[in-house]
Amino acid sequence: MRIAIIGTGYVGLVSGVCLSDFGHHVTCIDKIEDKIARLNRGEVPIYEPGLDVMIARNVATGRLFFTTDLAQPVAEADVVFLAVGTPSRKSDGHADLTYVYSAAREIASAVKGFTVLVTKSTVPVGTGDELERIIAEANPEADVAVVSNPEFLREGAAIEDFMAPDRVVVGMNDDRARNVMAEVYAPLDAQRHPVIFTARRTAELTKYAANAFLALKLAYINEIADLCEQVGANVQDVSRGMGLDTRIGQKFLNAGPGYGGSCFPKDTLALVKTAQDHNSPIRLIETIVGINETRKRAMARKVERAVGGDLRGKTVGILGLTFKPDTDDIRESPALSIVQALLDKGAHLQAYDPEGMPAARQMMPELDYKSGVDAVAEGADALVIITEWKQFHQLDLDKLKSRMKSPVLIDLRNIYKAEEVRAKGFVYESVGRAG
Repeated sequence: MRIAIIGTGYVGLVSGVCLSDFGHHVTCIDKIEDKIARLNRGEVPIYEPGLDVMIARNVATGRLFFTTDLAQPVAEADVVFLAVGTPSRKSDGHADLTYVYSAAREIASAVKGFTVLVTKSTVPVGTGDELERIIAEANPEADVAVVSNPEFLREGAAIEDFMAPDRVVVGMNDDRARNVMAEVYAPLDAQRHPVIFTARRTAELTKYAANAFLALKLAYINEIADLCEQVGANVQDVSRGMGLDTRIGQKFLNAGPGYGGSCFPKDTLALVKTAQDHNSPIRLIETIVGINETRKRAMARKVERAVGGDLRGKTVGILGLTFKPDTDDIRESPALSIVQALLDKGAHLQAYDPEGMPAARQMMPELDYKSGVDAVAEGADALVIITEWKQFHQLDLDKLKSRMKSPVLIDLRNIYKAEEVRAKGFVYESVGRAG
């Protein structure tokens, strides 16, 4: 099939590359000329394991193209995917659909013949209806079926999630789109990776409902972790005892500094606003949004207590700035709030992240960025693990202790065993593990 992808951000680029690997002819379109120029030179603007190899392979076979021109690829396309950003509006927290609606108007003027327009962007319930209205207004002759096909990609594992998904959700109100979308995903094994067809509004809501539920699990186990610290329990054992129940499951039950990234914060907030607008408030999600915000600052207080109650003039080493490992994305990362709180308390911060420092330098220029773990430990009064990168799982504690001013390790991801770290002479603090 001939497919056009509007937007080469995280979702658009990964989706376009994977669809080309399915065997489709895919053109990825973006208005940012420098980004398209880089992609055409073989440079990948985001960090996602394996994506560079897949891009090179599909460009070489003539199935994958990058351009700033929208008109011709859309005119030739059987399917057009919308994958532009939907950030939270600063004024009220609703999803900002400016880019979605603007792209829809351009698409309406370019389509030729019957075309399926697919919203891959995360959009509130009812957005598909508005897209239909916009297209009809912009081009009354356009023959377009608007479909919702939400993405469920985990940064750091996005290729696997696209090529072998738990499920694919397709929402439509025009039956002509069913066969087209079935052909798009025909390379998937229907038994192992089912394609679920629903009404369009159902698909739009499914995305928000899924992300909010996962965020709820994270917020819940973090609350349990706090209780564990007070009553002398171990949250990791509690999580295991819960997660082995197949009704609950083990994923998203790891206590830590709170959730972040490009999806959970904005999607939970957007769901809250949608529910309020329809006079059907979701109190659980309203609550976890607040829990998650306060948790990040609480982690800074944990660091403060570990160094004796006063951070002013202290040097703190930060290990990890991205919201999760295997990505360069620092959007809404817990590190941002933790770092700001530590700065507010008068600490000097020296930081290292394997992939996130270019973006972090733009947002947090006041940090002292280092080239590696050893440099972060030099002269530090404490080290704080915020992101669970693999290389932080095998720290040379003896070496780090010799470089530090005070051997204090605050492990916000519960990577290490307390007794082993303390045996090395460290003051050690973690999350949800008393003593």
